[in-house]
Amino acid sequence: MPDTSAPDRLSTGIPALDNMLGGGLVPGTLTVVAGATGIGKTQLGLHFADAGKRQEAERGIIFDLTSRGDSQNQDAYAKRLFDWDITQQSATGSVDPAQVWQRDLARRDYLHIFERTGRRVTRNDLEYDDWKAWKLELVKKLQLAICFFYGNFVHGVRRCVIDGVEPTDRPSESFQFDLFEYIYHQILHKDADWVARDLFREHFRAHAGEVAAHVYDHNQIGCLLLYTTREVMLDDLLGRPLDTGDVLSNANTIILLGKTREGSKMGRALHVAKHRGSACDDSIVPFEVLNSGLQLIR
Repeated sequence: MPDTSAPDRLSTGIPALDNMLGGGLVPGTLTVVAGATGIGKTQLGLHFADAGKRQEAERGIIFDLTSRGDSQNQDAYAKRLFDWDITQQSATGSVDPAQVWQRDLARRDYLHIFERTGRRVTRNDLEYDDWKAWKLELVKKLQLAICFFYGNFVHGVRRCVIDGVEPTDRPSESFQFDLFEYIYHQILHKDADWVARDLFREHFRAHAGEVAAHVYDHNQIGCLLLYTTREVMLDDLLGRPLDTGDVLSNANTIILLGKTREGSKMGRALHVAKHRGSACDDSIVPFEVLNSGLQLIR
């Protein structure tokens, strides 16, 4: 598939969508893809991740926030769409930060951080003591998350997909958004040496030489957040109000995916609701989910 993205843009992996975005996504920014379950968000995320192989010589990574046991089936989609055998980082066991320098140990495509815990995602779903215990578990997971992202970025990865974000009444009460905010601001948007300091802590000086030899520019990293909404129809998504703490309000680019209805027929369409950095096509564009992935109908 030809790369139609502009030289300073990250391709979505879908040429027609790149054209709608004025050449692609802006590096160093957040893109949110919002839509109901089953609409095609994960496939779009995999298109974006796979496009890294052509643009940066490294596929993107997938960080799965699903907490209720139902993974997003990324491995099956990746194999079918791109003949990509996703490698997985275990979410259990101890973290050895020194392994980040060894590509064969650090370069992993996928991390499902909660690994089938079966819990829901908001404060209202848990008793106070359970909420405190859950927050403590999140803190323990942060070291693993830092190791996963840093270990991939030092080996050339420049794009990530964050999947599995579930709908809530108030995003500000979701622990998934707590973790996402940390990852976005304290890992993805932080100088490489400071991420390394968070990873190695008191052992940073012992690894300072390797850190200096593996510097990367965080301004070149693109993040695609796949956000599940309760709204199914595209018209409802277009009229969706923003809440305090809603990640959509902070995104550089927002792509909405929803169902459409014409008479007795249902279809799917997308709309670029927001895209800072260039002019973009604001049409509502039908698309299909085929065996080859997402295909826009122009």
